[in-house]
Amino acid sequence: MNTPAHRLTENKLRKAKEKVIEGILFLAAFSAVATTLAIVAILLYEASAFFEHVSLVEFLTHTQWTPLFERAEYGILPLVAGTLVTAGVALAVAVPIGVIVAIYLSEFAPHHVRETVKPFLEMLEGVPTVVYGYFALLFVTPILQIFMPDLPGFNMLGPGIVIGIMIIPYVSSVSEDAMRAVPMSLREGSYAMGATRFQTAVKVVFPAAISGVLAAFILGISRAVGETMVVAVAAGQQPNFTWDPREPAATITAYIVQVALGDLPHGSIGYQSIFAAGLVLVLMTLVFNILGHMLRRKFREAY
Repeated sequence: MNTPAHRLTENKLRKAKEKVIEGILFLAAFSAVATTLAIVAILLYEASAFFEHVSLVEFLTHTQWTPLFERAEYGILPLVAGTLVTAGVALAVAVPIGVIVAIYLSEFAPHHVRETVKPFLEMLEGVPTVVYGYFALLFVTPILQIFMPDLPGFNMLGPGIVIGIMIIPYVSSVSEDAMRAVPMSLREGSYAMGATRFQTAVKVVFPAAISGVLAAFILGISRAVGETMVVAVAAGQQPNFTWDPREPAATITAYIVQVALGDLPHGSIGYQSIFAAGLVLVLMTLVFNILGHMLRRKFREAY
C-alpha cells in the first residue's frame, strides 16, 4: 500500500539506515584518528620516564649516542643526521626518476605499455624490505666501490640509493594519477597554441598537477624516513654524527630495531630511549607532512 502512513514508515526506516551508515563511517574515520592519538600518547608516556633521567637539552644537542655502553651518552643528533642523509639520498634518486616515469606513463606511453609497466612498478612495493637490504649490501655497495675504492662496506649511500629505488613506485604512481586527472581541455588548448607534446607535458600538465606531485613527494619522504630493514642491514648501525653519505651511520628506525630485539630489561633507561627516539621520528614525519600541506595549498592557489 502507498498510503501516507506507509510512506512515513519507509522514510523513517530510510533515515534510520542512513544514520547507521553515517555512524559506521564516523567510527571508521575516528578509529584512524584514535589510533594515531594512542600511538602518540604511548610515546609521550614512555618518553617522559626517559626524560626524567636525561635532560632535553642533552638529548637534542649532544653528538654522542651510546645508550647501550657503560658510559652512556644520549645525544639524538647522530641518529637524526643518519635518517636525514639516507632519506635525502633516497629522494635524490626517487623524485626525478619517479616524475619522469609518471610523465611518460601519463602523456607518452601507449595504453598497452602503461598497463604493462604500472603493475611491474607496483610489484616493487611487495618485495620484502630485508631483501632490499641485502641487495644494497651485496650488489649496490660493491658496484659503488668500483668507482669509489675508499667506500666502506657499510655506508649510507648504498642503502639510500636502494631506498630511492624502493619508493619510486610511490612517487610515480601518485604523480601519474595526478597528471591523468588534469582535464583534457588544458592539453587541447596547449596543442591549439602550437605547443609540442613535450612542452604540453612539462609546461601545462605538470604545473596543473603540482599539488598531487607534491603529495607524492611527501609520501616518499615519509616512506624513506621510516624505512628500517635496508639501513639496519646495509648502513652499519654505527651512530656517527656525519653528513657524508659515504660514511657508516645509524638511523632512528635501525636503532629502535636494534634495542627492541636485544636483551635490555623492560623499563631500563636504555629501553626507554627507543620511545624518545620514536617520538622524534613522529615529530619529523609530522613536520614533513605539515610542510607538504602548506606547499600543496600554496601551489593549488597559484594554479
